[in-house]
Amino acid sequence: MSINSDSLVDPSSHHEPQPGLIGLGWTPFFARQLASLEDAVQPARVLLASAARHHVQTADGPRVAVVSGRLAHEAADRAALPTVGDWVGLRPGDDAGPAYIVHTFARSTCLRRKAAGTTVEAQVIAANIDKVFIVTSLNADFNLRRLERYIDAVLDSGARPVLVLNKADVCPDPGRFIEAAREVAPTAPVALVSALSGAGLDALRAEIGAGETIALVGSSGVGKSALSNRLLGAEIQREGAIRASDERGRHTTAHRELFPLPGGGLLIDTPGVRELGLWSADGAGPAGFDDVEALAGTCRFRDCAHEGEPGCAVLRAVEAGDLDPDRLGAYRKLGAERRHVALQQDARARSEEKRRWKQISKQMRANPKR
Repeated sequence: MSINSDSLVDPSSHHEPQPGLIGLGWTPFFARQLASLEDAVQPARVLLASAARHHVQTADGPRVAVVSGRLAHEAADRAALPTVGDWVGLRPGDDAGPAYIVHTFARSTCLRRKAAGTTVEAQVIAANIDKVFIVTSLNADFNLRRLERYIDAVLDSGARPVLVLNKADVCPDPGRFIEAAREVAPTAPVALVSALSGAGLDALRAEIGAGETIALVGSSGVGKSALSNRLLGAEIQREGAIRASDERGRHTTAHRELFPLPGGGLLIDTPGVRELGLWSADGAGPAGFDDVEALAGTCRFRDCAHEGEPGCAVLRAVEAGDLDPDRLGAYRKLGAERRHVALQQDARARSEEKRRWKQISKQMRANPKR
């Protein structure tokens, strides 16, 4: 597949790309980056990414592209490689072959998690998203601690969370779930919906602005695929049943993919996860705990750990029944997890730097100056 050279945007012209990109989520943030490039590229957004090739959308239509060898070599890690939601720059390939991705634009937001296993690296769930619909079902799988974890990750990404309480059609008392959700996310919108009956979907669609990118996240079985199909107006994602024993489901979405929505906006559906490992580069405290942080600000000691120090306003609120002790426990757990991951990253960085200097030293001994 080739690219018409007329579709390449010359950065020196400071020309705004084709209007067709606006509907794909192109903003001045990316236009400024394009204007700063020295070489002409064709902007495109990644719809689907794999190890072999990427499916991208340009102002001229869909294309198949591969990551150039140079871009792959210069990537610091896998999280730096183009993924779903990324904006990239294309160069023409051979007439019969795919285009080449030669540039990745800096991300406006990035939803990440710690990669599964013992490897200390980030996995990008979705890039350049405006809002994240955190989907949970109104049954035995509803879990406040899991919601807190998702809210932390979403706020850390720079996107805005929206709590989507699905399967309202089978819940006789949704009010208690709504109240519980608002306790852990008092400022986030809470949407009560039924993907099966369609109830509440109009209000959910109203949360999607023109040109905005939405990501759907949640554990398996909460109805993300059914919700995606209803929002897209077509049976695109395979839907699955849940187990009666614990009301949990199996994975039906196998990969992340970006879809244009009818009426504007874009949707990224993601596979369900059982455990969302947090990713933190600085060990900062968990996000989404404004209630705990506000109390902590009135403790007697600035470095209060809320572990029994005198004058601790946080523990006083727990004793008075104004703060759920489980909420405080989640705050401590997520904070400790963030600090641990940051320490792991720091140790890995030191190890890689040491290894690099060993290689340099080895090369110098093998090729001494004459």
